Amino acid sequence: MQSGRKLLRGSKLVVATHNPGKVVEINTLIAPYGLEAIAAGALGLPEPDETGTMFASNARIKARAAADAAGLPALADDSGLCIDSLDGAPGIFSARWGGTSKDFSAAMERVNRELELRGARLPSDRAAHFVSALCLSWPGGEDQIFEGRAFGEVVWPPRGNLGFGYDPIFVPDGYKQTFGELDAATKDRISHRARAFDKFMRACLS
Repeated sequence: MQSGRKLLRGSKLVVATHNPGKVVEINTLIAPYGLEAIAAGALGLPEPDETGTMFASNARIKARAAADAAGLPALADDSGLCIDSLDGAPGIFSARWGGTSKDFSAAMERVNRELELRGARLPSDRAAHFVSALCLSWPGGEDQIFEGRAFGEVVWPPRGNLGFGYDPIFVPDGYKQTFGELDAATKDRISHRARAFDKFMRACLS
């Protein structure tokens, strides 16, 4: 459901994630708009079960749970890496490929192992894209969804220690560096999350 409501400067906004990397990225993106961001973890909010079948539905589950619990607008992101040769996997299960501890080193190793099993060794076999779905949920039941994508390819071995998640194995189109090597300012300009945020900004921020 879309609405014409705006977040005004000084508004409180719950960042509905327990992922420290996402908290940092989202806070960086919203900082120029004068919002008072509060992480869900800081409020002691539990992580809801992500039972959706799409990024947007999982983002809605997280944002809606936080908005209802805190009585404040809540912004959630659900994102992941989709690899063509793996039929879109890991997709919405991107975090789960790291196991219960969400170990992305293990997740990246699994990605490479799965690609090797399919004989996907050439760059042309390793096309991939990141997806970010942002959901802004308002107390009372209104939800707004914004989606962004970043296209590129998967590389091995991992390169760089910046960013988080699968960033060290993803090279965006037009660049030679992975998201794990690119400086934060560049990534914040071209990433899937930045593209989703741009839509969110135009619709919801003053």
